[in-house]
Amino acid sequence: MKIGVPREVKNREYRVGMTPAAVHELCSHGHEVCVETNAGAAIGFSDDDYREAGAQILETAREVFEAAGMIVKVKEPQPEERAMLTSGHTLFTYLHLAPDKAQTDDLVKSGATCIAYETVTDQSGHLPLLAPMSEVAGRMSIQAGAHCLEKALGGRGVLLGGVPGVSPAKVTVVGGGVVGQNAAVMAIGMGAHVTVLDRSMEVLRNLDHLYGNRITTLFSTAQTLDQSVTESDLVIGSVLIPGASAPKLITRDMIRRMPEGSVIVDVAIDQGGCTETSKPTTHDEPTYIVDGVVHYCVANMPGAVARTSTLALNNVTLPFVAALANKGPVRAMKEDPHLLAGLNVFAGKVTYREVAEATGHPYTNPESLMGS
Repeated sequence: MKIGVPREVKNREYRVGMTPAAVHELCSHGHEVCVETNAGAAIGFSDDDYREAGAQILETAREVFEAAGMIVKVKEPQPEERAMLTSGHTLFTYLHLAPDKAQTDDLVKSGATCIAYETVTDQSGHLPLLAPMSEVAGRMSIQAGAHCLEKALGGRGVLLGGVPGVSPAKVTVVGGGVVGQNAAVMAIGMGAHVTVLDRSMEVLRNLDHLYGNRITTLFSTAQTLDQSVTESDLVIGSVLIPGASAPKLITRDMIRRMPEGSVIVDVAIDQGGCTETSKPTTHDEPTYIVDGVVHYCVANMPGAVARTSTLALNNVTLPFVAALANKGPVRAMKEDPHLLAGLNVFAGKVTYREVAEATGHPYTNPESLMGS
């Protein structure tokens, strides 16, 4: 199979779908890889590095799309990229379709096979291709939040860990999954007063076992959520329903009652955000203020630490890329139900139920299409 790696074009996105090491692995299996020029240059992977790994370097994204049967990316295809997709393509990348009807419509029209990193599962029911970026985003959320608390950024002028004689900041993490756990780790390390809310007692027990009295765990109810959010200096929104739009748990009324200059970092913004006042922002303009509360809602947070993120992502995507290339997408998905769980759009149909419900498309069971 010929695999294409275009340069990412989303705002301040420096990650790349495949590293030279990943390219070398696929070329050693007899596959051809073409990479758009300078695709990895911003994070230290030169065109020569890719050539030495066995890749062909092409000058434009269009050349890559025209040459390749499988496109491996990081972020969802932008409109100009979606226009280059055809029914002969397999697209393997993060998609986050539920809050993005325009993208869903375009992928359906293209006829391409579109597999989303964020809905591929493992034997434990976890999301292995989402996990490394969730780890990065969780840790970054505290860095970003601490910075936004500075007065010059519109914040309260609060130091996250305080100093002797001055109380540390109150940090509330809404959702104790991978993002939430990594946010908690960073916030604890910086000396903040940390509360994590979740509706899973297993998650809360695990956090209590790991961190003991360094953290407060609360079962999430309307009352505990309201009290925690409105008393916080920094709130991290880290709620996830795989493939679906994030629930709007943090209301506009809660925002109004938060302290002036407090901060919300909505890590769930890729799935529409878990705050009623959230809207996607970019690394160029990462924040805005609503009712005196600073909102940080960058939709590609890990892109700011692109080298770390790319290496972490490739560690988990490479086996799936190899399976798709070695077996072809249909056979690979027939033989691996966890990869099949990543299929969001196939043959002009939406094949992920939550995406169909969120975007108004009819849902089609992917297994019913596999033989056609």
